[in-house]
Amino acid sequence: MNALAEGVARETWQGIDVLRVETPFSVARLSLHGAQLLSFVPTGFDDLLWVSPTSALPPKAIRGGVPVCWPYFGRQGQPDDALQHGHARVSRWPLTDVKREADGTVVLKLALPLRDGVPLELQMSIHVGRELRQSIDSLHRGDAPYRLTQALHTYFRVADATQATVSGLDGLRYDDKYDGGTHVQDGDWSLHDPRDPGRSDRIYAGTGHRFDLHDPAGGRRMRLDTFGSRSLVVWNPGAAGAAGIADMPDDGWRGFVCLEAANAGEDAIELEPGQRHRLSQVISVSAL
Repeated sequence: MNALAEGVARETWQGIDVLRVETPFSVARLSLHGAQLLSFVPTGFDDLLWVSPTSALPPKAIRGGVPVCWPYFGRQGQPDDALQHGHARVSRWPLTDVKREADGTVVLKLALPLRDGVPLELQMSIHVGRELRQSIDSLHRGDAPYRLTQALHTYFRVADATQATVSGLDGLRYDDKYDGGTHVQDGDWSLHDPRDPGRSDRIYAGTGHRFDLHDPAGGRRMRLDTFGSRSLVVWNPGAAGAAGIADMPDDGWRGFVCLEAANAGEDAIELEPGQRHRLSQVISVSAL
């Protein structure tokens, strides 16, 4: 690995060892535990990511930021006792390269060591600049087909989740984890959906690639562009759900909306030996 680039330093943040990445355009923080982005602060804006103030600390999973759900999402296709969302988010990832580009953007590359029973290599690249670009590449090193599900489980920070809306989903089918049914989105997403108000755990299918999270209380619009994905997960546990989550304050649900670039539900990836798949997202922000 190259020496840490200019603007990249090690620090402790909310009790977690991180790399602090400073560019002319933004500041980000990355934990090598789970290769988990925890903070992205573009110049002129508050943090775009939310981390629970009561999160567990490594070696446990960190609640917030951008957890990497891999090589499966939830427990899709796995036994009931499988580790929720796979092992990537609770593994330490070596940093393989870090460099600073001519305009000041910092590029970091990481790789997850191979694990018995999973014939996939996983690499990640992160570009910290005017926007945040992140991709994960899965390369099949085995000798039989492999069914992959995954997600970049981004916790977007909002000033008030009850006022937030998400565009780009109108008319799409979604599977609802709460009732096990399939429904069709009517208009923008919000927690005021009369079908099931106050909470959300949905996998949208056949999606496009651009979604806007409007945060009127925070005066900003966060944009998520996804690639290598035809599904999007939208999650907020609501008041009742948050009360049952040990590493989240009871009112923590008000501070975030999860939009997850995913290959999940019917959007599973069938990898043949030697094939590669890339899942990517780009996060940006503008004032309302």
